[in-house]
Amino acid sequence: MKVVYHEDYNKVYASDPAASAGRIRVVANALKGKVTFVEPEPATKEDILRVHTPEHVNSVKRDSVYEIASLAAGGAIKAAEIGLTEPCFALIRPPGHHASANRAWGFCYFNNMAIAVEKLKLQGKIKKAFILDFDLHFGDGNVNILQGKGYVSILNPATQNRDEYLKEVEKALAETDADLIAASAGFDNHVDDWGGLLKTEDYTFMGRLMREAAQRNRGGCFGILEGGYNHDVLGENVLSFVEGLKG
Repeated sequence: MKVVYHEDYNKVYASDPAASAGRIRVVANALKGKVTFVEPEPATKEDILRVHTPEHVNSVKRDSVYEIASLAAGGAIKAAEIGLTEPCFALIRPPGHHASANRAWGFCYFNNMAIAVEKLKLQGKIKKAFILDFDLHFGDGNVNILQGKGYVSILNPATQNRDEYLKEVEKALAETDADLIAASAGFDNHVDDWGGLLKTEDYTFMGRLMREAAQRNRGGCFGILEGGYNHDVLGENVLSFVEGLKG
């Protein structure tokens, strides 16, 4: 299975937990030898402006994070394109699911998921998209940008009961007819991370459900990294999800 990754994602570009030293490296080390790494190109200004306002783009430039944020968005695009024909995961940062058209917050600058999905839709490569956002925090940016488009459905499971959480995910994926199944994959709801809810094997379960939904609908599937801040378990959790996607 292919994983989109660039050495520059290891750079510490800010003081927030998503940008902390070693975070991306522990995941790359966990995946090494088990996947094929593919290097992305930065998203073009045209790709970014399809989702964000010029004022927002200029704000990101003033914060001196445009280069890494556009590379993350490019990584999401690459994963989405590969995902049309085989499952793919993007090991990228900064994350993106909190970024709205004109606002950056929650460690996010550009909305990587929205940029990738909108590009595929514009190119006529997909008809419908289903986004599973299993990050601990509600993906308000994904919702603000994509929910009203008419072709995107988004699930942010909210229950604090593990069994109910997994059943909600299973039901939604069983019912969707989307030809693109995507995950804003945040691992901060793990029992040893901030949320304290999900187990490592649950990520395999959700990844497998995504792959099965994509196969049923004769479409594609991919995931992109959002949260996940305990470096001791992050690599193992991402690997678990990748194994589920891979089948």
